[in-house]
Amino acid sequence: MSSSNITPTFQGGDYVKFFGAGALAATLTHGAATPIDVVKTRIQVDDAMKGLNMVKAGRSIVAKEGASALLTGFGPTAVGYLVQGGGKFAGYEFFKKKFIDLTGSQEKATQRRTAIYLGASATAEFFADIALCPLEATRIRLVSQRGFATGLTSGFMRLAREEGLRGFYSGFVPLLFKQVPYAVGQFSVHEAAVEVIYRTMGPEKKAKLTQLQSTGVELSSGIVAGVAAAVLSHPADTLLSAINKGAGDPKQAVTSRMFSLAREFGPRRLLLAGLGPRILMTCGLVSGQFVIYAQCKALVGAPPGIEIHKEKSLA
Repeated sequence: MSSSNITPTFQGGDYVKFFGAGALAATLTHGAATPIDVVKTRIQVDDAMKGLNMVKAGRSIVAKEGASALLTGFGPTAVGYLVQGGGKFAGYEFFKKKFIDLTGSQEKATQRRTAIYLGASATAEFFADIALCPLEATRIRLVSQRGFATGLTSGFMRLAREEGLRGFYSGFVPLLFKQVPYAVGQFSVHEAAVEVIYRTMGPEKKAKLTQLQSTGVELSSGIVAGVAAAVLSHPADTLLSAINKGAGDPKQAVTSRMFSLAREFGPRRLLLAGLGPRILMTCGLVSGQFVIYAQCKALVGAPPGIEIHKEKSLA
């Protein structure tokens, strides 16, 4: 069988649909999670909030700065993840198809499915992060440095004026350390969870799933994937927040600065500070994204994702 026959052909319009569905899924979920992300970021970088849980930290922010402070960074969050989400989901579909074709057969693709999921998600995320990084840097600066700017446009322009390209991409390496594990956890664990669910119910029940039941599968597998994505990406998320605030020696290379901050923070702060809110936020984000992505694809008539699941248990 030639490699061109392994997977269905996706046209340019199909990738536009993938991009649109992913963009909508990401921007809606990340935008809605802005208050949680504000609290999480402040716990990570504000010494006055060390040791506070999510509720106490949120109350402290509202008491001192007003409820509107919980929406700080909403603009760059919504715009950044509109671009990043579209690129990530469309990129995953693209690279997954390419890597499946490279194996040369459906059987080999199924055997190597974990490597395909890992490679496709990591590659897609890398390119999506190039577009996300300037907006993420602006968001972090707005959240962690009060008074920096009044919103997306003013914050973006100030960062461009004062620090230029260096300021926008000073956190690119930590962003990769955060977002690539996040994407790997999101897509790989989601694929694995869906496979387990489908294998448990069998092909006959799978074929007769209602829309509500299919949504339940996406939601359940998304929650599991969300936990994995949160845990894998949390250490770098903490470092990214600190670096964009200006922590560490600015004379150091970004990677050296990141590891220096990791030693300074210590394992406990690096692994646990803000992890609870991040797991809560990420479970909602990931599960919501997969549900919205599936619904949007169905609405616009996008082709289904390519499956290389193992249908039967080895037992």
